[in-house]
Amino acid sequence: MGVKIIDLSVPLVSKAFEPWPPLIYYFDHQDGARDFAKMTGLKLSDFPDGMGAAVEEVHAITHTGTHLDAPYHFGPTTGGKPAKTIDQVPLEWCYANGVVLDFRHKKRGEGISEEDVKGALKKINYTIAPYDIVLIMTGTDKFIDDPKYADLHPGMTVESTLWLIKQGVKVMGIDAYGWDKPFSVLKKEYEEGKAPDTWPAHILGRKMEYCHVEKLANLDKIPKPFGFKVAVFPISILKAGAGWCRAVAIIEE
Repeated sequence: MGVKIIDLSVPLVSKAFEPWPPLIYYFDHQDGARDFAKMTGLKLSDFPDGMGAAVEEVHAITHTGTHLDAPYHFGPTTGGKPAKTIDQVPLEWCYANGVVLDFRHKKRGEGISEEDVKGALKKINYTIAPYDIVLIMTGTDKFIDDPKYADLHPGMTVESTLWLIKQGVKVMGIDAYGWDKPFSVLKKEYEEGKAPDTWPAHILGRKMEYCHVEKLANLDKIPKPFGFKVAVFPISILKAGAGWCRAVAIIEE
């Protein structure tokens, strides 16, 4: 039996359309030869064709590109206990059965409610099991090159996130910049007294332990809504609130 692997990640892109975009400095093979010559005392003529090894230098926060948010990102404690940092997140949480819920009909700034989630599950005749990795498809990944990308998506609510946690889900993800509604929408709702705080579904993580993946892509390329595996192993960064991950769907053929 073979497997098909579908990439659910986006690459780190220098000056991407994110609030805190990464900066990537590229050093080509000639640069590599010059730098290594300085470090070792060799001459450029000692390198075949005058070329050394290409190197890149990345300046980025842990929340750029496709990444897994650890409980520590939401607050220092979860349910009164120290919140797990990304290096403490159990790897067993990061490889599990996947299920895709389609909310591409939702408009920018709308909330994805508990009833919306239950309705999407009923539509595909699926019951959430503990440790399933739930993938929220909004289609916002198709606008990743739009300068307004981070402000275009619908978002999960406290109630829908809490309901998933209560089903035993530890990791959930979305194909948009953020798990909650866009910052501009949350700010307006908070100022109008329509929201309890400025980042509801994130702050829920201070009470209930869970992780979410942000900036996924290609969920529409998964050929079935369930019956496949998902892997979202994060880079292990000591005491960090998130880690970049190469998220993939694994489908047996």
